[in-house]
Amino acid sequence: MGEAAQTRTPETQLFHDVFNASPIGIAVENLEGQPLFVNPAFCSFLGFSEEELRNKHCVDFSPPEDAEKDWALFQQLRAGSIDHYQLEKRYFRRDGSLVWGSLSISLLKSSASPLVLAMVEDITDKKKAEEARYRHAAVIESSDDAIASGTLDGIIVSWNTGAQKIYGYTEAEAIAKPISMLVPPELPDEENKILETLKSGDRIEHFETVRVTKTGKRINVSLTISPIKDSTGRTVGISGIARDITERKLAEEALRASEERLRLAQQAARIGSFDWNIRTGVNTWTPELEAMYGLPLGGFCGTQTAFENLVHPDDRAAVIKLVDAAMKSGQPTKGEWRVVWADGSVHWIAGRWQVFMDASGKPSKVIGVNIDITERKRSEEALLEMNRTLEAQAELLQSREELLKIFVKHVPAAVAMLDRDMRYLQVSDRWCADFSLDSSQMLGRSHYEIFPDLPERWKEIHRRCLAGETLRAEEDSWDREGNTIWSRWEIRPWMNLNRVQGGILIFSEDITHRKQTEESLSDMSRRLIESQEQERARIGRELHDDINQRLAMLSLELEQLQENPSEVQSRVQELRNQTTELSNDVQAMSHDLHSSKLEYLGVVAGIKSWCKEFSERQRVEIDFSNDVHSALPFEIGLSLFRVLQEALHNVMKHSGVKRIEVQLREDSGEIHLIIRDSGKGFDVEAALQGKGLGLTSMRERVRLVNGTIAIESKPMGGTSIHVRVPFGSERDLQQEAV
Repeated sequence: MGEAAQTRTPETQLFHDVFNASPIGIAVENLEGQPLFVNPAFCSFLGFSEEELRNKHCVDFSPPEDAEKDWALFQQLRAGSIDHYQLEKRYFRRDGSLVWGSLSISLLKSSASPLVLAMVEDITDKKKAEEARYRHAAVIESSDDAIASGTLDGIIVSWNTGAQKIYGYTEAEAIAKPISMLVPPELPDEENKILETLKSGDRIEHFETVRVTKTGKRINVSLTISPIKDSTGRTVGISGIARDITERKLAEEALRASEERLRLAQQAARIGSFDWNIRTGVNTWTPELEAMYGLPLGGFCGTQTAFENLVHPDDRAAVIKLVDAAMKSGQPTKGEWRVVWADGSVHWIAGRWQVFMDASGKPSKVIGVNIDITERKRSEEALLEMNRTLEAQAELLQSREELLKIFVKHVPAAVAMLDRDMRYLQVSDRWCADFSLDSSQMLGRSHYEIFPDLPERWKEIHRRCLAGETLRAEEDSWDREGNTIWSRWEIRPWMNLNRVQGGILIFSEDITHRKQTEESLSDMSRRLIESQEQERARIGRELHDDINQRLAMLSLELEQLQENPSEVQSRVQELRNQTTELSNDVQAMSHDLHSSKLEYLGVVAGIKSWCKEFSERQRVEIDFSNDVHSALPFEIGLSLFRVLQEALHNVMKHSGVKRIEVQLREDSGEIHLIIRDSGKGFDVEAALQGKGLGLTSMRERVRLVNGTIAIESKPMGGTSIHVRVPFGSERDLQQEAV
């Protein structure tokens, strides 16, 4: 080698120096694919020594599928059909890992024996970057949410398939257009405020608003928008995710309407309802239900045992058995029982309820209604007594029919006495009231003349009763004049003094209000289940479409960082901040769903901790003050906590302020919760009549703990919410003891 080096010409030495110094791997092979010479860069690329590489064949460096492509082209080169080719392929390194190389092969014909020149450039980093970009693009394109990016001037620069599905614009129609084309005319300044927030480096999370599609349709969306920053931390653009929440909003409106129908039906029919949380053991009664059991307002202490103690001793075991059976089956259940009031009087109650199961199949909640059927029971007893009296007096009175007419006239129920030709002989006052007729309009006239639209099936029932049968129905419907009337009826024959059937007696009870209430309860139950399922789906989407995608993006950024280790120091803090934000968002989602802080820290400390967490998450100042020295029952604390959550979320969505005042104090046997802001405000009455459930939900929660809520606001005049809940009463002490 020394002698060869001494005899090299300057040109040969130059070639030798270039060959060894080249950063690109170079190998000279014979036409059999056997390496003859390899440079240091090629050895470094594969991790083998020059001697080891010369003992290998060119196809030994790559996986079979890549080697086959290379060797097929090499054969064409050897056959003379081509004199060069290029190929991107994978190579095995000595440690077994795979790297990517850009291979360029040329045929050298100048020498006596043709040779092959192979040059390989390491493109591993380039391939990894491409794969990362492909994965990133796949995440964005597979999302059902609208994902787009834009300039700081609000011009759209990217637009995914989800955006096309939600808004109707294709990518070609959206690119280079202003984002403001999606904003409805009634929100002219909203986009400017969003851009100002992002330019300052802040992030907007789960902002609920309205957007307009290509067809002009308005949809409800939840927006999460972030600034795009360069390596120096300067904001250079914006990216956002929009989720269509129109179905959720419609479900909330339907639930509100269902609750309103239930409330109106209960008021009209004097029906009481209850909500029994099996997990906490708290059984919440409406004031109507308390009155039904002879209790004053707030007199029910809220436990299932307290309810059982109100039931008549002779009926108690049967009621407990009914409840236990419903807990096991989860099926709608009904029953009737007596209750004993404090004054010793006995009243009859009819109850219907539904047990709701949790995800594990265990009972978690019971919702039901009760109605006072004392009047109906007394009417039934009066009819029985009437029959017994008729039997006893039959031998003493010459006219059993006249006595029967007297009883029918004065019985406190809807009763009609008809002869065998279905003509009215006598009617009770209640019968006249139920059908809005006077007895003078009915007596002597045919039942079918007064009610010409009577169903044919009822006429058949009359014929059977005139033949001697006694028939009854607990529930029956009559579609009359566009409305459905529900009744409970019994029809039986009546006998004259000679034991000959003189006609029939019809006992009828209008249960339309009760049926409407039951239907409302059933509808509400269905809506509640749908709402629960939608909420579970929403949580799933939050985890999949928001948290999961952000984790995927973080993973991609970490991969890029691994490929560019020189940027570690400049970007590690940014990635740490993203990780912290993800952790905080997951924790916040958990705390919003489950009030664990109230259970572990107590009501006051739990509310204070949540306010601090909310303040940091939303970047808003919350001035929290506390003057409560007593331990609050969990039921009251949970109600106040949910009202506070709803109020603060509303402030962040609508008020536009960065400071909120929250007061919690104990005064004169009451707990006061006050939330104030100096933001945009709103028309309270218009909001209550609108589609949202927020204010209605707050009022209902406060009502369930016998509290009051006052909401004062006006456009551009700020908002004040003041909740008062009685505390320290005998009822509260009993609940706390339980």
